Amino acid sequence: MLSFPEEIVLLLLDETKGEFVSLPESVFAIVMGGAALMDLALHNRVDTDLEKLMVVDRKPLGDDILDDVLSGLAGICDKRSELSIPDALYETALGAEEYRARALKRLAARGVLREENGRHLWVFRTRRYPIIDDREQQEVRARMRQIVLSDEIPDPRDVVLVCLIDACALMGFVLSDKELDAATPRIEQLRKMDLIGQAVTRAASETEAIIKFAATTM
Repeated sequence: MLSFPEEIVLLLLDETKGEFVSLPESVFAIVMGGAALMDLALHNRVDTDLEKLMVVDRKPLGDDILDDVLSGLAGICDKRSELSIPDALYETALGAEEYRARALKRLAARGVLREENGRHLWVFRTRRYPIIDDREQQEVRARMRQIVLSDEIPDPRDVVLVCLIDACALMGFVLSDKELDAATPRIEQLRKMDLIGQAVTRAASETEAIIKFAATTM
C-alpha cells in the first residue's frame, strides 16, 4: 500500500507528459505536509483535538518520510507546551521538496514510474517521470469516484484522500464538471470528518489567495 505522500505525488503527475500538474509550490508543500501528518495519525503516532496536535508514540515506522516528520514533531513538542495543528502543518511543509524526492525514488524503485533527464531549449535541465504502471494511480481515482459519488460510509484513508485531493484542486482530474457540481456537498461533508484535513484545506486556500493577491498588486 502506498503512503499518502506517495499517493499525492503520483496523483500530481500527468501520466501522458510525465510532468507535475500546475500547482503553486507553497500549496504543494502544505498538501504534502498534511499527507504526512495524516499518515502519522492513522498509524497512531500523533493525535489531535480541536486546537492542537500531540505526539503520542515516538516509535519509528520504518518509513524515511514519516519517521523524519515524526522526529521533527517530537523535537518541537519537547520545546513547546502546545503545538497547534496549523503550526505542525507548516513545520512539516518545510520538508516537502525533500519528501517529494524520496517519494519519487520509492515509486521508481517499485516500477511505477521511471526518471528521464533532458534539456528544454538546450538550456534548462528538465526531469520527467513517465508512469510505467498506472494501476496505482487509476485505483486511487476509482476509489475517489466511488466514495464521493455514493453514500457509503468511508473508511479513514478515503476521508484523508478526499481532503488532500480537494486541497490541491485535483478533483477535476477525478470527476467531470457535472459530477463535481453534484458531489460538492458530499465532498464538504467528508472534509469535516478530519481535523488535519480541515487545516490543510484552509491553509491551502489561504495560501492560494495570498498568491493571487500578490500577482494582482505587482
